[in-house]
Amino acid sequence: MKDAFGLPQSLLVLGGTSDIALATARRLIARRTRTVWLAGRPSPALDKAAEELRGLGADARTVAFDALEPESHEAVLGKVFAEGDVDMVLLAFGILGDQAHDERAPVSAVRVAQTNYTGAVSAGLVAAAALQTQGHGSLVVLSSVAGERARRSNFIYGSSKAGLDAFAQGLGDALYGTGVHVMVVRPGFVRSRMTAGLDEAPLATTPEAVATAIELGLRRRTETLWVPGRLRLIMTALRHTPRPLFRRLPL
Repeated sequence: MKDAFGLPQSLLVLGGTSDIALATARRLIARRTRTVWLAGRPSPALDKAAEELRGLGADARTVAFDALEPESHEAVLGKVFAEGDVDMVLLAFGILGDQAHDERAPVSAVRVAQTNYTGAVSAGLVAAAALQTQGHGSLVVLSSVAGERARRSNFIYGSSKAGLDAFAQGLGDALYGTGVHVMVVRPGFVRSRMTAGLDEAPLATTPEAVATAIELGLRRRTETLWVPGRLRLIMTALRHTPRPLFRRLPL
């Protein structure tokens, strides 16, 4: 069960090698989290992440999970929940894709959409149902400011995150009053392995800063979390910028 401050004792990470997810797990372990499941494709990186968390004092386990196999999600996640209550599920998987390449290769573009949106819809619904059955818990969904308005430079990725964001917001409304808390996290540019080699955007942040914001959001039971917070005003302005002008912005 969560403590008086809303922090979890048990955590399930969907996307177990995500830099943001692991920074969040480390921060929560330093508070009171004691059991962590890292779900992802079996790999040395997943095993290494679990070993690191064990070194911090957590009972960390790995779970074979693939976002692109939605038919397996109910069975895979069901086994985790069968082990005991899960206080928090962090939906952290996703791929950036290569916009220039994916525009010329529709199959690659579809893979971005299936991973970031379709896979998340499946896993999110399965996790939400399990949390609702146990009567408590938080579902934290890593969205992105890229989903606020499609940009020429990354509209394939952005559109997948827009779909995810809308889904998670609606899911939060559907679960309101059930004891399950849904928090949608909208980071800006995060310095991580996923963005390595890309030009850094203004107000760039780090996985650790996102993790800090997630902890605070859990304590406050925030529903929509911007990281950094100033992005909320900036993206509100961009969302309402006339389209002819928006096209001319260096985005």
